[in-house]
Amino acid sequence: MSSWRPIGILALVLLLAACAAPAAPSASTSQSAQQGGPASAPASPRRAVLAIGGDPNTLNNQISRAGSGGVPGVDAVEELVSAGMAQQDDAGALRAQLAEAVPSIENGLWRLLPDGRMETTWKLKENARWHDGTPVTADDMLFTIQVGQDKDLPALGNPGFNAVEGASAPDPRTVTVRWKQAFVQADTLFTTTFAIPLPKHILEKPYLDDKASFLQHPFWTSDFVGTGPYRLRTWAQSSHMILAANDAYVLGRPKIDELEVRFITDPNTMIANILAGEVELTMGRALSLEQGIQLRDQWRDGKLGVLLSSWIAGYPQMQSPTPAVVADARFRRALLHGIDRQQLVDTFQAGQSLVAHSYVSPREADYKDVEGTIVRYEYDPRRAVELIESLGYARGPDGGLRDATGQRLSLELRTTGGDDLQEKTMFAMSDAWQRLGIAMEPTVVPRQRAQDREYRANFPGIEQVRQPNDVTPSALTRYHGAEAAVPDNGYRGSNRMRYRSAELDALIDRYYVTVPKGERNQVLAQIMHHMTDQAIPLGMFYNTQPTMIANRLVNVTPGGSGATPAWNAHEWDVRL
Repeated sequence: MSSWRPIGILALVLLLAACAAPAAPSASTSQSAQQGGPASAPASPRRAVLAIGGDPNTLNNQISRAGSGGVPGVDAVEELVSAGMAQQDDAGALRAQLAEAVPSIENGLWRLLPDGRMETTWKLKENARWHDGTPVTADDMLFTIQVGQDKDLPALGNPGFNAVEGASAPDPRTVTVRWKQAFVQADTLFTTTFAIPLPKHILEKPYLDDKASFLQHPFWTSDFVGTGPYRLRTWAQSSHMILAANDAYVLGRPKIDELEVRFITDPNTMIANILAGEVELTMGRALSLEQGIQLRDQWRDGKLGVLLSSWIAGYPQMQSPTPAVVADARFRRALLHGIDRQQLVDTFQAGQSLVAHSYVSPREADYKDVEGTIVRYEYDPRRAVELIESLGYARGPDGGLRDATGQRLSLELRTTGGDDLQEKTMFAMSDAWQRLGIAMEPTVVPRQRAQDREYRANFPGIEQVRQPNDVTPSALTRYHGAEAAVPDNGYRGSNRMRYRSAELDALIDRYYVTVPKGERNQVLAQIMHHMTDQAIPLGMFYNTQPTMIANRLVNVTPGGSGATPAWNAHEWDVRL
């Protein structure tokens, strides 16, 4: 995490202000002739400048994040240029976008069959168009499924495709998907979170002719054609892109005519650009919370928005840990009692976050249905020591906890290097547990070793990392026994604790086949009870993602559960 000094930033701001020429406004090119849309943009176009903290090499977030964690901000840029059948809003609800309606049991578009299978049906809006004017059709959706299920193109795959049995198109605007089994996130199939629709008329030939080079096709970059509120006009690699309003966007023409998206990977440069009035909105991981707060206090022309994007948690080793007591739930409960997690929130998150008493955040819509089953461990060092002593440990002359043989209770706590927040949190956790009488061994794993799967899987005590805390298939299944990182799967399993529980596995399996929301959340509540009762993993606090928003912008929010700030980009406006 980069630090910054106000004096240096002030000098850089003055330099930017002196050297930067005012951006010349350019009108958005009318698409009405080829798309049958409304009249061209106003003579005096409305314009805004955004910035992301990464340098993208694709406009498809699924490709961007495949294998490397993704480029910060690409998910938001994707929402600017692409539309799905539906889109998640900042409250976590799915809203129809290209489709007339989101499939549900209530509207009859989601059918549960007697044999355990199911069907979902999507009906495209009549005015759905690609940026080149071509109508979006059901054939595009069938092509999207074909590519998504192709094992030769894992970058475009999703675990949910394993549940898809087949699909058909009764007419050009209708697609029906058949599922091998009940799958609760079937309504997200043609969305940015699952598989954004692909244009068959552009991509089918390169897919069939040269699959090996398919992801290198210029469609994914300079020749991109989407369905979103904005269309790509120009892309200057490692610099910026210009997006023009899509006159024929299915939800209505955006109010802002042109967006410039700058790629600024250095936080100090990002801060300088914001203070100089050169950037009006940040998207994705661009700044730390500390930087965002300091910037907020200096930036009279804007404000700081904060959302909870993941969580910081300790993952105990459950397969032959050292010391063995780590596998005992009573010891893990003691560790949670022994640390003042609210102090961590106040210190490292400036009070902008919350203590992570459960995997599901209180900001999630489902939290109200699981809250009553969560086992909480308030800060109580005396209770922590009592629990450890009940396991056969006693204080020695030096104040350290020792077992019946006199062996000192020692615990390694590790995290991966290169993440300032993780490292600071690890040392704070270590200090708290040291005060209980545990001999702590805080360890920072060098980045070059972070990719060694066998080494990472065989940590002896507890590994503290930043992880997703949503309930998508790729996230909640991190706690399924089948995902344990073991030699048989080349240590590729996502269950880093290697925790195995027939009870939890059955609940997770049941969750993903329980379609009615009320019944499903009853299962989720049982999952949360198991995880918190057994103290796996050890939640510290929810991570924050700051978004800087200029006062000039209207209808812009930081986003929310599953939504970037761009979720409602067509509604953005500027004060003139």
